[in-house]
Amino acid sequence: MKTRITELFGIEHPIIQGGMHYVGFAELAAAVSNAGGLGIITGLTQRTPELLAQEIARCREMTDKPFGVNLTFLPTVTSPDYPGYIRAIIDGGIKAVETAGNNPQKWLPALHEAGIKVIHKCTSVRHSLKAESIGCDAVSVDGFECGGHPGEDDVPNFILLPRAAEALKIPFVASGGMADGRSLVAALALGAEGMNMGTRFIATQEAPVHENVKQAIVAASELDTRLVMRSLRNTERVLRNDAVDRLIEKEKTLGAALKFEDIIDEVAGVYPKIMKDGAMDAGAWSCGMVAGLISDVPTVKQLIDRIMREAEEIIGGRLARFAAG
Repeated sequence: MKTRITELFGIEHPIIQGGMHYVGFAELAAAVSNAGGLGIITGLTQRTPELLAQEIARCREMTDKPFGVNLTFLPTVTSPDYPGYIRAIIDGGIKAVETAGNNPQKWLPALHEAGIKVIHKCTSVRHSLKAESIGCDAVSVDGFECGGHPGEDDVPNFILLPRAAEALKIPFVASGGMADGRSLVAALALGAEGMNMGTRFIATQEAPVHENVKQAIVAASELDTRLVMRSLRNTERVLRNDAVDRLIEKEKTLGAALKFEDIIDEVAGVYPKIMKDGAMDAGAWSCGMVAGLISDVPTVKQLIDRIMREAEEIIGGRLARFAAG
């Protein structure tokens, strides 16, 4: 299947693996790229630029296909060494970067000079248009269904994607609620040129996370995620657990007086405990509503092959019958 996204990134299938904290390691990125998608290493999971350079080199040993790096620009007082991370990306020969968080404009010239294509994660049409105006090559349009940070507008993909298609000239992928061939065909029908999957890729054999995490996603329904940190305007969609219940209780009790310090035990530094150790109630962790569509833990290749087979069957079979009728 050829789209503007497959051509932009030099990949076989229009499927991107989103950057995920303590999930996007070389093993998963290489597996996605080897299966014809675009695998992504999560830059800030690597604590230093030197460690990111090592992770890029490790991924290069596992695949000769294109893969990318996610770099999230955080609104923190003590910023990570972004110039160092950018250097590691350029020196590592990376040709695709997924940016997220704050405006990436100041970093675009160096990335573009190195021949790197940039796709920026956006949760609204206005942010997507801004990304286009500053020179991003593509955007990932994240609907309200997505795991992690869905923004503050609460617009689901059935509305957001057609609006993006009306407004944008650069290609975009759909993110949030993406799991299978039906998702891909729907995304294409609504104007996207592919899809970005996060939660679905966690529940794969190659995802380097604890088995408890994968089984929690398989066991979850579409009703098992919660939105937290709304009052802090840092909304995150997470899988419900004991820590999330405690966090929500604090939000109810403190109301507008809630500060980040009040919930630090539930949200700070929890990812290694969950993803590596399998301590499922250690804190709040990102998970999309798409968990309701996930019922198995295939290999990445099995998953991507299945998605493409389903998509082709829907387009060439079911939809073709409607058109013929």
